Amino acid sequence: MAAPRMALQQRHPEPGLVRHSDQGSQYACTDNQIMLRRKGIQCSMSRKGNCRRSPSEGYDSAAMESFFSSLKRDCIFGRVFGTRQEATRAIFEYIKVFYNRQRRQSALGHISPMDFERRHKVP
Repeated sequence: MAAPRMALQQRHPEPGLVRHSDQGSQYACTDNQIMLRRKGIQCSMSRKGNCRRSPSEGYDSAAMESFFSSLKRDCIFGRVFGTRQEATRAIFEYIKVFYNRQRRQSALGHISPMDFERRHKVP
């Protein structure tokens, strides 16, 4: 619950946002569902054993699978973390500083996710 709570506090998404996930317990739990509903966020989940929402939308998890591949390759593989806190800090820095702000994404026209959002955010 800490990560989505932090994201909601920092990002202040507009009501009507759709958050799509699989049926993992962390996404389906009552507390998470209530928190998102209170913020006006609609939850969407893939059917069990089905990685597609509909034929027109393509594969739901492809973007996340690509992200986790990058995270493992760029931040985790080959490193030994002394503590859980050290690992948490390294992953946080990778996502918050490097991946979102600096790493250029081919799927976004070779700009960072933050730059893409700035260019396409509806006022």
